[in-house]
Amino acid sequence: MVAASACALTLGTPYVPLHQLPGAVLDADSTLAGIVVTELRVPRLVLALVAGACLGAAGLVLQEALRNPLAVPEMLGVSSGAALGVAAPLVLAVSLPAAVQPLPAIGGAALGGGLPLRAAGWGRSPSAVLLTGAAVAAALQAALLVLMVMADQLDLQLIYRYLLGSLSARTWDDVTGLWPWLLVAVPALVLCAPVLSVLRLGDEDAEALGVRAQRARLAALAIAVVLIAPVTAVCGPVAWVGFLAPHLARWFNPAAGAVRWLPWSAAWGAVVVAVADVPARLALAPVETPVGAWTALLGVPAGVALLRSADHRPAARREAADAAVAGSAPQGAEAVPSGPSGVPADHHEKETR
Repeated sequence: MVAASACALTLGTPYVPLHQLPGAVLDADSTLAGIVVTELRVPRLVLALVAGACLGAAGLVLQEALRNPLAVPEMLGVSSGAALGVAAPLVLAVSLPAAVQPLPAIGGAALGGGLPLRAAGWGRSPSAVLLTGAAVAAALQAALLVLMVMADQLDLQLIYRYLLGSLSARTWDDVTGLWPWLLVAVPALVLCAPVLSVLRLGDEDAEALGVRAQRARLAALAIAVVLIAPVTAVCGPVAWVGFLAPHLARWFNPAAGAVRWLPWSAAWGAVVVAVADVPARLALAPVETPVGAWTALLGVPAGVALLRSADHRPAARREAADAAVAGSAPQGAEAVPSGPSGVPADHHEKETR
């Protein structure tokens, strides 16, 4: 994060050496470098960190609540619904005050995330939620295409650039517009974190411990919507950050739970967006590319690799445990065939009957 922040503040036109950054900030109104750093680069960096943290935390909330490592905003229709809520007023020429601009995004995100959850029995089947969410996301993408056909040339360029996720030309006004929503989402996120660990046990076990699974999932979806929709309203759908950041948090600390993964997932989301924004701004300079294209280009292969490596770890642990049990058996004792998880096969047969 420090390296990405240094690159974001120093590289570009004009180039500002690292040792001159304090002077540029102090002389913000008197020099070109000061104006560029304080009015363009610093708010863009802050927005990248805040947006990445929100998307990373929301991705972990959805994955843990639905017990599926692929349950990300892009696959559940949350991001597509938020994008549709922002694009519709623009195409239909509906003027909205700046204070209420995130509200259509929140409504679209709630609709996109609530339909799969309701259609799949409130999340009792994680695979059904994911499949239904993919269908809802495809329908919302089709609605976005219809809006793009209806838009004129100028609106079409704005919508196309927005749908890829961009931090270009963002100012302090965009950053300050996120704080009211964060003041609501962060306390709810802290209260929700312990419940996520209970939901991982399954609905029956969670309800036995006093957690109502359906209400808990609705609350988790609401928190994810409040985290995702305002960011989408400002930056567009920055793709696959909510997929990569939780897997990075799990990969570096696989033995932890949702309570410890949550801050690390937010931190890794901030790192992913800040790192991706550097080539988005500089790779094809003076033309800027959307940051969402870079997060998707780098995030999906990295997330799949992390997911595969995480799948191999439990198998290795089980093999080591089976070897330890076999090695501790007395000599001459007959080996008992075991079923899954090292439990004797006859025990599994009795339980099955």
